[in-house]
Amino acid sequence: MADFGYVALNGKRARVEGSIAAADRKGALAALRAQGLTPLSITERAAPKAKGGGTPFWKLSSGPAKRMKPAEVLLFTSELADLIEAGMTLGAALNSLANQGDPESGMCVVAADLRDRIMRGEAFSDAVGAHPRTFPGIYGNMVRAGEASGAMVEVLHRLTEHYERNQSMRSKIISALTYPSIVLGMGVVAVIFAMVKIVPQFTELFASMGRELPLPTRLLMGMSDGLIKYGVFYAIGAVAAVAAFRKWCTGSGRVRWDAFKLRMPLVKGLIASGAYASLAYTMETLLANGVNVLQALRISEETCGNAVIAAELRKARERVTDGTTISGPLAQSGVFPRMMTDMMALGEQTGNLPNALSHIGKRYEAELDRNIKIFTTALEPLLIILVAMVVGFVAIAILSAVFSATSAMGQ
Repeated sequence: MADFGYVALNGKRARVEGSIAAADRKGALAALRAQGLTPLSITERAAPKAKGGGTPFWKLSSGPAKRMKPAEVLLFTSELADLIEAGMTLGAALNSLANQGDPESGMCVVAADLRDRIMRGEAFSDAVGAHPRTFPGIYGNMVRAGEASGAMVEVLHRLTEHYERNQSMRSKIISALTYPSIVLGMGVVAVIFAMVKIVPQFTELFASMGRELPLPTRLLMGMSDGLIKYGVFYAIGAVAAVAAFRKWCTGSGRVRWDAFKLRMPLVKGLIASGAYASLAYTMETLLANGVNVLQALRISEETCGNAVIAAELRKARERVTDGTTISGPLAQSGVFPRMMTDMMALGEQTGNLPNALSHIGKRYEAELDRNIKIFTTALEPLLIILVAMVVGFVAIAILSAVFSATSAMGQ
């Protein structure tokens, strides 16, 4: 049995504290509910240390440091909106979410910490801001706008829609890249297997003939021999190169890499349309919920995921402080398409920029679907050609040696 300290509410909604013995956290929760108490927080108290002993590192709890994945944030936000809309207070709704499922899961741990902060008198927006790894800037600022306007349920529903759109676009891009990734992976495995297991058998056979082999055969055998002898070093070098490239892409070379992605043939349609749709939806969600333009540009800059686009948003934010419209600086950058900036300019002229951004988001989301179809349609023949070239080279290298040997035997 373990000893758990708890903070709970009794039937008169008064705050009570105490301790309870239970086998585990779930048992402690059940025991408190059986006593008619509503748990707010439960903490396992440390047992007295034995001589020379201590708590094993694998049993140390990470506590509120846990985070929620985007899919969990979507579920959390949707359920929180439904509970508040049904008449529950914010604290009670968070308590309900904290007691759902596995108490050690990211959603339960974060919800419990938010609940405890609310009970201590913190604003919900400040409590959310204490979990930056779970809730990005857009979340905290929209919650703050909801607190100021008294429309928290509407804000939570808009956040749910925002996460659903982002999840949908992310799923589309991942599904488009899944097939080519599997094909390339299987192709690499097949080539390595052939080089390590099959080609060496032909090497021994051809070597016993004592004749000079054709150039393609010598190349194939040289590559096979090199892969067998130095394959481990090749693998280490490949891993190191990938790690160095990733570090470069996230560091000094990020701007160059992001700019290259916006120009890369076949892929630029996916990257650009996804980035423009996400940017439009983010700004539309923020502006429609009362977040000012400068704050919306700052949050969009932090969450857009592309250094080139972020730099142009930063420049636009600096120009807006001088009274310039958003569409003007974005149009001068040359990064954003003319149609997008023209629609934003029209929205600014009519005083309904959020509606214009909504149309832009739908336009580029539809374009993302078309680009995914183009990408998958064009990639299939390219993969077939690549595989045919590799297989053809192996076949030519082996058959040319066979023909050379048979012709020598006929002489």
